[in-house]
Amino acid sequence: MTSPRITSDRPVTVLVADDEPLARRRILRLLRAEPGVEVVAECKGGRSAVEQIRARNPDLVFLDIQMPDLDGFGVIAEVGPEQMPSVVFVTAFDQYALRAFEVHALDYLLKPFEADRFHNALVRARANLSPRSEAAYPGEDRLRRLLAEVLGGGREGEPATKGSSQFFERVAVKTDGATRILQIADVDWFETDGNYVRVHVGKSTYLIRSTANRLQEELDPRRFARIHRRFLVNIDRVVGLEPWFGGDAIVLLRDGSKLRLSRNFREAFLALMLGDHSEAVERTVSDEVE
Repeated sequence: MTSPRITSDRPVTVLVADDEPLARRRILRLLRAEPGVEVVAECKGGRSAVEQIRARNPDLVFLDIQMPDLDGFGVIAEVGPEQMPSVVFVTAFDQYALRAFEVHALDYLLKPFEADRFHNALVRARANLSPRSEAAYPGEDRLRRLLAEVLGGGREGEPATKGSSQFFERVAVKTDGATRILQIADVDWFETDGNYVRVHVGKSTYLIRSTANRLQEELDPRRFARIHRRFLVNIDRVVGLEPWFGGDAIVLLRDGSKLRLSRNFREAFLALMLGDHSEAVERTVSDEVE
């Protein structure tokens, strides 16, 4: 992506694209509190972001990665990397960090972020847009440091990574006015409700923005199984299975939770859990229901 150089006598023009109204309004509020910034457009989805970027040609875009019609990377592909303004990605998940690095994003805000973190991202963006930016922010080295800062890993000068895994391993949640980073391995089960997901960790529950299909793509299928249109479980927490009606069953978790196993997901779940023994268990469960 190429970035237009700006001078101090004109404001930085900014476009905000986020399908979540609360998140979008917060970014706009933070931007309006900054001097020398002009918001030229706000978009509720990726398609409208593409149209407005082409029409408004902003200096900087705060771009949500997860949008239902066209995600943030899709926006960049549609506009074209060479025509795309400078980008600060905004997301609730950390697994996109290395891909953000590959498309040369200026920064990567992990939701929920604090006002100071947002301000720092804007300061960095301004520096990148200034004529003297190359000396202060030498491209890849800068973003490598940012990724280490955002994800809290890696040696200085190297991007933080998640080993060989392509699936996310941490998620940031808001609780009691503070941000908490949850390890995905500690999650017992996920419960989806429309565009939101309840994350169950022991006796605590947290709310994040996602959907069942999106979450299933982002979780390691060797560790989490879809058992119902609403439920994904950590297979290490499963301790038993009980028959139910209509071909369904009940999955028993270590913490005492009982979750419905839909017959649509039963075969795949049993194959993941039990391998060669899955057919025998399938017959046993079916016989007990009958």
